Formats: sequence, C-alpha cells, structure tokens
Amino acid sequence: MRSATEGTTRPCPQCGNEIRADIRFITWCAVCDWNVDPARPEEKQERLERVRRTLARRHGEKLLAEVTTGRTLSPRRDAPALFAYAIALGVHGVTLALVAGGIWCVVSGWGGAGMVLGLFLLALAWPLRPRLPGLPEDGPLLHRAEAPELYALIDEVARVAGTRGVDMIAVDAEVNAAVTTYGVRGRRLLMLGLPLWEILTPQQRIALLGHELGHYSNGDTRHGLVVATAYRSLTTWRYYFTPIADPTPGEMVVNLAYVVPYSLLQGVLMLLDQLTLRATQRAEYLADSVAARAGSTKAAVGLMDRLLIADSTAVTLRIEANKTRAARRGTRQTEGRGNELWEYLAARMASVPEYEYERQRRVGVLRGHSVDSTHPPTHLRRERLLAAEVAPAAVVANVDRERRIAAELADARSTVARKVIRDGFDD
Repeated sequence: MRSATEGTTRPCPQCGNEIRADIRFITWCAVCDWNVDPARPEEKQERLERVRRTLARRHGEKLLAEVTTGRTLSPRRDAPALFAYAIALGVHGVTLALVAGGIWCVVSGWGGAGMVLGLFLLALAWPLRPRLPGLPEDGPLLHRAEAPELYALIDEVARVAGTRGVDMIAVDAEVNAAVTTYGVRGRRLLMLGLPLWEILTPQQRIALLGHELGHYSNGDTRHGLVVATAYRSLTTWRYYFTPIADPTPGEMVVNLAYVVPYSLLQGVLMLLDQLTLRATQRAEYLADSVAARAGSTKAAVGLMDRLLIADSTAVTLRIEANKTRAARRGTRQTEGRGNELWEYLAARMASVPEYEYERQRRVGVLRGHSVDSTHPPTHLRRERLLAAEVAPAAVVANVDRERRIAAELADARSTVARKVIRDGFDD
C-alpha cells in the first residue's frame, strides 16, 4: 500500500501508531510491522536452490553465534573441505578415465567397433572436462595503464587485506561485484558492477574493494580451482540429464533413463554444497572483516544497507533505461541521456530514507535475504559487523583521487549506459 502524499503522517490501521507516508516508498508501521512486506514473493526454486538457501541461513546463524560468543573466525581447511577436494578430484578422475579409455579404444580398435566406443567415451568426457574461466566478453575491460588511479587504490586496499591487487578489471551492469581468476596462469579479475559502484559513497567503495580482495586470502574452498572446475563439470552434466519438460510418450522413456544419472549428479552437487557452504560462509564473514578494516566499520555497515536495496536499484535502473530508450530521438540524444543515467541512479538511491532501510532490514530477516544462495543472510552479516570491535578506515577516500578515478571510468560508464539503454536491463 502506498500513500498518495509525500512526507505526511497517518495512523497505522492495525495498531494506531503514527506512521510516515511517502509516495515513493512502502508505507509501513515500525511498531507492529504492518505492511512491512506487502509483496512477499512465492518461492519457486528448484530443490538444490532451496537446499542452498536453507543451508546458507543455518550456517550463517551458527557462524554468527560463534563470533558473538568470542570464538574467532579464521580460514582453515577442515575435514569437510578435504572431503570436498576428494570428491572434486574424483570427478576429474572420471574425466581422465573417460579420455584414457576413449583414446585406448580408438587406437586399439581402429577401423572397427572399438573406434565407435572410443569416440563415444571421448564425447562423454568433453562436457565434463575442467574449463578455466576466461575474460568476460560482454563489458569493457580496464587495463592498468588505462586506470592507474583505480588500480593504485585497489593495490592499497589489497595491502590491508594481506594480498596483492588484480590483473584486470571488467566493468558490467550488474548490481554486484566479484573477484575470480582467469586463464592458465590464474590471473586475478575484479568484476565491477557499475550500478552498485555508482550508489556507494567513496568510503563504501573502499569497503567493497576490501571485501572482494579479502576473498583471495581467506581460504574460500568453493572458489578454488579444483573444486570450482569440478562443480562446473557436474552442473553441466546435470543439465544434460535434466528430464524433458512436458514429454511425449517417447520422451517419457528417455526421462526414465535419465532418472538414475540425474539423481546421482544432483546428490553429488548437494553433497558438495553441504561440504563447502560453511567454509564459503566463513569466507564471506572474513571478507566483511577486511571490508571494515579497509573502509571502516561504518562504511562496511553502509555497504550492507546498500546491498539490501539492490533490488530497488535494479528496478530504478530498468525503469529509467526504458524511459530513455522510449524517448530517444537519435544517437546524440541517446548518448546524452546515457551519460545522465548513472547520475540519476545515484541521486535516486541517495534519497532513500533511513526508515526504508529499516523496513528492508526487517524484510531481509523475514525472507532470509542474501546476495545469493552462497552468502550468509545480509542482516546477519550486518549484525556481525556491529558486534565486532569498531574499526577505523585504513584507507581514506581522497576527493582528488575520486575525481581521477571517475575520469578513468568515464568511457566505461558511457559504454555500459548505452548498452543498458539499447538492450534493456536484466538483473
């Protein structure tokens, strides 16, 4: 329910308490939680995703309890992590066996039935092969020579995290940021989502960089090369064995043949989730600690609040991009409106009042909001930061540096804005 008037008050229809009414935001009651979550969506998720969400909340709560009772979080390789490595090596071992068997059959059965069997085994091994990620192709890439100030800031934050900086920055339209590796040499890549970057304060941006760089030094098992490639291989195989929806009578027979391999693959994936999720959640909490050390506790907490309104950010960007696309009259106007897109988004998100953040926090508790199914619930991450010792900023934002970084990102901002306006925004 929304008010028709901005900046007024009215009595709560449930408890009578005076509540604020603003046409831009949901009207709700902070006393009785009336209308706090009027549009709670029905969760229509596949089984694996539901399990991940359940485990994320469970492990997040347990780890938060460990922190608040004085137990220290530290990166470690425990028995579940070692078991996960063993399973991952087993997956790669199956691939190697298929390749070896296929080659042997082809060579020994050249010209006969053995060659057909060998080619079949090699075809099976192909989708299961470990695939190293490459550089993304759907957004601008920033090399160090093109953005020396941004790379210098990342290097400074990396020293606080106890690691080194990144080798490449990819800019995209995600309301998110992430780090990964690419190529045979395992070079480091920072994926920087402009919608998130643009709605953060300079100090919150430092906290964001601290969080992402913290993942390189905190023992995140799931993102290690061995487990990550095995996980991708299993996910690919599960896709191939997924039962056909609305099958014909003939396809029903195929679905029956898929039951056993699909169930086996689903079970192995769920087991890997169970074994690695606690370590992944621990890694997120540790990365949050780095965020607080780099940008300050206040900035890290502010970053958590910004993550809570990520959906609102996406909706705002989508609406504004659609308006711009509908109103454009030519290339020049599109270019000008594209350059204004990020300023509008930042101003819109900066106008979000504190009571809307509080509503989002309460909604987060009800829904178990998290960045994705591998992260602890956002409200627990926020609680953990507030429960820890207050940390000052090790890296302080500088107005001149911010201006130079903005200049370095100018071309990327225009490129991504044009792409969002041209193709639409799909978060």
